[in-house]
Amino acid sequence: MKVGISTACLYPMYLEDAIDFLLGIPYIEIFINTHSELKEKYVKDIRKKLDEHNTKCVSLHPYTCVSETLMLFSVYERRIADCLDYYKYYFNAMNILGSDIFVLHGCKDIASVPNELYFERFLKLYECGKSFGITVAQENVVHYQSGSLDFLISMRNTLKEKANFVLDTKQCIRCGIDVYETAEALKDNIVHVHLSDHGKKGDCLPVGKGVLDIKKLRLILKDTAFILELYKNNYDKPEELIDNYNYIKNNFDV
Repeated sequence: MKVGISTACLYPMYLEDAIDFLLGIPYIEIFINTHSELKEKYVKDIRKKLDEHNTKCVSLHPYTCVSETLMLFSVYERRIADCLDYYKYYFNAMNILGSDIFVLHGCKDIASVPNELYFERFLKLYECGKSFGITVAQENVVHYQSGSLDFLISMRNTLKEKANFVLDTKQCIRCGIDVYETAEALKDNIVHVHLSDHGKKGDCLPVGKGVLDIKKLRLILKDTAFILELYKNNYDKPEELIDNYNYIKNNFDV
């Protein structure tokens, strides 16, 4: 089992400091926060640190997710071409880091486009990523078209093996869709999981502090990487992230 932690948990700590804190965790996700963190020297320095501590970056999350509605799902063709060119910075960084899952939020539902157009645009980015050996994966996100399970199923049925997904448990709760139903419906196409718990105290809690049955989820998604993704207000001190990582790893045994 691949179990790890996202640097997003430590935001707004500078990325290099967040990585320093997580060194030694076998698997991490890197959340790029700004363009300068895509520069080759910076990325190569990170890879050197990761290798020295046997830590692997399995996935990358772009800071430009907030602009994907405007850039990738635009009616302005030149903007789409510029978006694809810009995302090559991410894919190049991922090649340096040795990671292969790229997280996509997609189009906000307030500016929703027809499914056929959405899938066409997704394929453009998918093929661009594939040319770098990268898998572009659609995350389920509240207030985005991907917040609908029906939409995700339609995407899978239309794009077949080219539809890859990131299952985010907290986003399932926020979208009003069942975590396990979503996992079962899409399990053959889910390549990555953003993991958190939920319950009376909130929809994004350290695992074990809510009602999520992680063993049940693991049985559905046997070969998927599970990456802990909390926000800074979901825990008191960074050391709790390491404790929660150990809890997840120990309780995944079935």
